[in-house]
Amino acid sequence: MRLLAGLLATSLLAAPALAGPDFAPAVEADYAAHLEKLFVDFHRNPELSFKETRTAAIMAKELRAVGGIEVTEGVGGTGVVGVMKNGEGPTVLVRADMDGLPLKEDSGVAYPSTVTQVDIDGVTKPVMHACGHDVHITSMIGTARQLARMKDRWRGTVVFVVQPAEERIGGARKMMEDGLYTRFPKPDYAVAFHVAAGVPTGKLMLEPGISSSSSDSVDITVFGVGTHGAAPHMGKDPIVMGAEIVMALQTLVSREIAPLSPGVVTVGSFHSGFKHNIISDKAELQLTVRSDDEGTRKKLLDGIKRIAENVGRMNGLPEDKLPKVRVGFESTPVTINNPALTGRVQSAFTGAFGETILHREPRQSMGAEDFAYFIQQDSGVPGAYFQVGGTPQAEIDAAKNGGKPVPSHHSPFFKIDPKASVTLGTEATTVAVLDLLKPKS
Repeated sequence: MRLLAGLLATSLLAAPALAGPDFAPAVEADYAAHLEKLFVDFHRNPELSFKETRTAAIMAKELRAVGGIEVTEGVGGTGVVGVMKNGEGPTVLVRADMDGLPLKEDSGVAYPSTVTQVDIDGVTKPVMHACGHDVHITSMIGTARQLARMKDRWRGTVVFVVQPAEERIGGARKMMEDGLYTRFPKPDYAVAFHVAAGVPTGKLMLEPGISSSSSDSVDITVFGVGTHGAAPHMGKDPIVMGAEIVMALQTLVSREIAPLSPGVVTVGSFHSGFKHNIISDKAELQLTVRSDDEGTRKKLLDGIKRIAENVGRMNGLPEDKLPKVRVGFESTPVTINNPALTGRVQSAFTGAFGETILHREPRQSMGAEDFAYFIQQDSGVPGAYFQVGGTPQAEIDAAKNGGKPVPSHHSPFFKIDPKASVTLGTEATTVAVLDLLKPKS
C-alpha cells in the first residue's frame, strides 16, 4: 500500500542524525535471542483468515510471558487482546494482523512454508505468509518486551490487538462487533504498520491523509434459461448477459466518476457452464471495487447494481430473475491517517532515527487495509498507519536497472529481509508509543 502523491508533509522537528533509538541494541539482542526463532516459526506455519488458531495461541502465550499483560483470547473469532497498564495516562492501541494467504510458497528462503489448510470455504489450500504479517506479529512481541523493560519511560495503557483476517478485510470489523472498544480500554490513539517490499530497509513511510483505499467485494449472479447450444433461441444465455455486464461496468469509472477521483472496478472471476454445447442457466462474477472517498464508493456500488439489473431487463428476464448483486461481505472503508497524530509520530521518528529515516514516493495502487475500522471518524480514535522497508536498497536499485524484480506482495515469490524489517518495526512502534505515553513531568 503506497502513500498518496501530492499530500503536503507535516512540518518535522529538526533533529540530529542518529543511528537509532537508545534501546536499539536491546532490540538487536532480543532479535538474536528470541524474535528470530519466533519469526521463522510463524513463517513456516502460516494460517488462513479466521483459521489462525495456532498463531493466536502462540501470540497469547508470548504476550503473557512478557509479564504484566492481561490477555483475552477469542475476540472476534481468533483475535487476541493484551492490555498492559502502567499508571495513569492515555491509552494507545497497537495492532498487528496475523493471517496468511492461499499461495504455494516459491520464495527461495531457507524456511519456507509447506503447510496446507482447509479454508473457510471448505477447500484445502496451500498457505504462505506472502504479505509480511509474520513480521507484524513478531514485531508486536518485540515491542511488548521493550515496553515492559522501559516502564520508567511511559505512563498509561497499551492495548495490543492481534487481529485475524486482514486479508479478507473482515477481522477488524469482527473485533469491533465483539466489543473491542467496550470490553477493553478505548484508545486515545491507534498505531499500526505494514512491511513494504518496495520500500528500502531502514526506511519508514508515513504521511497524513489517505493511506489506503476502500475495498468492497461484490458477487453478481446472472440467472439464465438453459438450453442446447444449437438452439440458443430456446433459452436465455447468462454468459452473454454476463459479458454485457462486464463491458458496461467499464463505463462506471470512465464516464460516471470525475477524472481526478480515483476508482477501480475489476472483474476478477467469471464462471458459467460445463460443456461446449450446453447454454448454462447461471453465470457468476466476482468483483473488487476501490475508491478514496465514500461518495465515489457509493456511486460505484449503486452503479454496479443498476447495470446488472438492467442488463437482465434488456434481455427480457422477469423481475424475479434479474441478476442478483451481493455487496459487503468483505469490505472496508478508506484508511485515513489523522494529520495531528501523524505529525507527532513523524517528529518522534525523526527525533529518534534522524531526518533521513522517512521515505517518500507516490502511492502506486489502491490497496486496502481494514485498520480503518479502528480509526473511523465516528469512533473518535485518531490513527497513524505507517510502512517499514523490507528490501535492501541494492536489490531495489538492481531491479530498476533491469535486474531481477523485487517480488510483490501476494506473490509466491514474496520475501523480505526479516532482521531489518522486524527490528525496525519493533523500534519504530516502540518509539511511537513512548512518545504518545511520555510522562507529563
